[in-house]
Amino acid sequence: MTIKLPSTVINFAAGDQSRVHFFEEFKDYWNQYRTENGPKDKHYAFSTVDAENKPITFSEKEALLNAHLKREIGKLAGVDFSTMPMEQWVTNPQVKWATFAFVDQMIDSVLPDTIIDSIGAFSDVRTGDFGSTFVFDVKPRDLFQVSGAGFGMRTAEVRKQYDGQVTVNPVMHQMAVGVNLYRVLTGQESLAWFIAKAIKSIETAMAREVYDVFAAAMLNLSATPVATALQVSGYSQDAVAYLSQRVQAWSGGSTPLMLGTKRALGKVFPDDANYRYDVESEFVKIGYMRQISGVSTYELPQVADWSSPFATVLSDSYLYIIAPGTDKLVKLCIEGGTMSNTTDTFAQATLTQDTNIWKKFKAAVVTSSVAAVIDL
Repeated sequence: MTIKLPSTVINFAAGDQSRVHFFEEFKDYWNQYRTENGPKDKHYAFSTVDAENKPITFSEKEALLNAHLKREIGKLAGVDFSTMPMEQWVTNPQVKWATFAFVDQMIDSVLPDTIIDSIGAFSDVRTGDFGSTFVFDVKPRDLFQVSGAGFGMRTAEVRKQYDGQVTVNPVMHQMAVGVNLYRVLTGQESLAWFIAKAIKSIETAMAREVYDVFAAAMLNLSATPVATALQVSGYSQDAVAYLSQRVQAWSGGSTPLMLGTKRALGKVFPDDANYRYDVESEFVKIGYMRQISGVSTYELPQVADWSSPFATVLSDSYLYIIAPGTDKLVKLCIEGGTMSNTTDTFAQATLTQDTNIWKKFKAAVVTSSVAAVIDL
C-alpha cells in the first residue's frame, strides 16, 4: 500500500523501509478504527487483506501491528528480545525510550489529517517546528474607491491600505495516563489501541479549542443596525438569504455555506409551511436539509464535554454562515512533534508507570473574511 506520511515521520524512519511500512500499517489500522468508531457516514480507506492478500479482521490486524511494533522497538533500542526473558528487557531504559519514541511518531503520523476532517470546514491547520512563532498577514478586504473626476482634476483622494498582522504562540497541553509497560510488551495490553485512544483524546481537545474560539467570535458579530447586521435572532428562510448574500458579496463572490449541529440544522425549513416529505426523503434519513435558498448545509460533528457526564460542547442554538473559499476563519497552530515521558519501571508502589504526553497547539481567529450567525 502507498500512504502519505508527514516529513517528520519519514525522517524518523531514516530510510528503513520496514519502519516506513510499519507506519503505513498503523495508518491503515487507524483508518479502520475511526471508520468503525466514528460517524456512520464517514468512511476512510483501509485494507481488508494482509500482506499476502488474505482476508484479515480488525482484531487480527491489531495483533499483527502490535507484533510489528515490538519488532521495531527492539531495532530502535538496539536489543534482541529473543535473547532473554521480557521481564528483563522492560527494565532497560533504552526499551522504554524506544517504545514512546514510536508512540510519539505514531500520533504525529495521523493527527494532522484527523483534525482536518473534524474542523476543516472553517479552520486551517498549520504546523511548524519547535520554537516556531506563527505570524499571519491579514490582507484588507476593502476595494479602492472609484470616484467621479474631470480633466481639470489632477488626482482624487488617495487611499492607502495596510496589511494587518496577528501572532499566534502555541500553548503546551498535557495528557497523563497510567501504562504498564510489562503488560504492553508481553502482549497483555494493546499499545496500538492505547495510541488510537491518545490520538482521539488530543483530536477532541484541539477540536474543542477551535470550536470555542469560533463560537466566541461569531457571538461578537454586530446585531445592529439591521441594515448592516451580521447577526439576527430567529430562523427564517429569508434570514438565510439575507445573511448569505451579504457574506457572499463581502467575500468576493465566494459561495456561502451554513454550519450547525444536526439538531440546529434540523430547524431549517422553508418559510412556506405547505411542504411534504416521505420516509425516503433526505430530511428523514439524515435529519436536516442539504440545501436551502441555494445555500448548502454542513453538519458540525458534536464533541463530548468530558468535564461533565454526557454533556456536549457545541451549542444547538446557532447556525453559522461562512464563505470558506476566501479564507478559513480559525487557524489551529501546532508547534513541533508530540513529546512523551514515562516514569521508571519500579517508581510506583503498584509497579505501574505514568506516561505524560505533551502537545503544543493554539487556535485563534485570524482572518479578513466575513461570516454571519443566526440565533435560533
